[in-house]
Amino acid sequence: MLLRSGVVLAIFSYILWGITPLFYRLLPGAEPLELLAQRVIWSIPFLLLIRLLIKNKTAWQQVWADKRSIILCLFSSAIMAISWGAFTYALTHGQVLAASLGYFINPLFSILLGVVFLHERLVVAEKMAVLLIFSGVCFQILQYGELPLLALVMGSAFAVYGLIRKFIRFDVITSLFIEAIWLLPVAGGITWWLSVNESSAVAAGDWQIKLLYMLAAPVTIIPLLFFTAAIKRTTLTVIGLAQYIEPTIQFLLAVFLFNELFDWVKGVSFSLIWLGLLCCIIALLHKRYNEYHKRVPYVTGRDKTPKL
Repeated sequence: MLLRSGVVLAIFSYILWGITPLFYRLLPGAEPLELLAQRVIWSIPFLLLIRLLIKNKTAWQQVWADKRSIILCLFSSAIMAISWGAFTYALTHGQVLAASLGYFINPLFSILLGVVFLHERLVVAEKMAVLLIFSGVCFQILQYGELPLLALVMGSAFAVYGLIRKFIRFDVITSLFIEAIWLLPVAGGITWWLSVNESSAVAAGDWQIKLLYMLAAPVTIIPLLFFTAAIKRTTLTVIGLAQYIEPTIQFLLAVFLFNELFDWVKGVSFSLIWLGLLCCIIALLHKRYNEYHKRVPYVTGRDKTPKL
């Protein structure tokens, strides 16, 4: 029952992330820096409230004592800002397809970072995945004559962010809170600069605009809460498979609702990337299968049923 609830929570969290473009359609042409600044500012009280309500959290004494994790939060916050900025720009400037591509190619960067920094060894399926995803991106570059910069920035930044988070010893909510605190001076500076130059959409907007900018924080954080709960209740295999729900929904929204251009070049490119993701899924399932059979001893003789 616990596993089943974890599956539901994982799927629900990625569905919420997937439909995020619907919210940002209410802010067309928004200035990414101002939106990023507002998300940081309003996420601090929101995260602090959540931290007060949850039980399993890192004590403040442990937080202040772990200087290494605090410094790592500085680096992860910088990477998060880059990822947030690119994602926000894509969703508010009619490039949801680029956002979808960014999260589809994210496994390529995650695999490469695992090899370089964590000394992980690739199985055949993972090597095929790298080759296919890389081919899909290169095909777009050759046909269009330009890099899909937004997608590459989003995919690589999110992978680097995930790598750094592996070494942070705080719980998720505390980590996000510390990251937001690191970004607060930058957010405050951006807000002040836009106000002085009379170019702030929030300052000039009505209460609805102010509310939308304010809601940008919980819109991002609420799915994360469901995701955090899912991790505790289900397996990493489920999480690994469910993560492709988000870019799939974004892809469908971009093509069928927002009418973004999806020509034959992108069709070929996405097809190669999807084949690469299929290889990623096969590799993931194979690894989990091997790990399970290493943990569970077998009865010798005719009965090959695992001992439970």
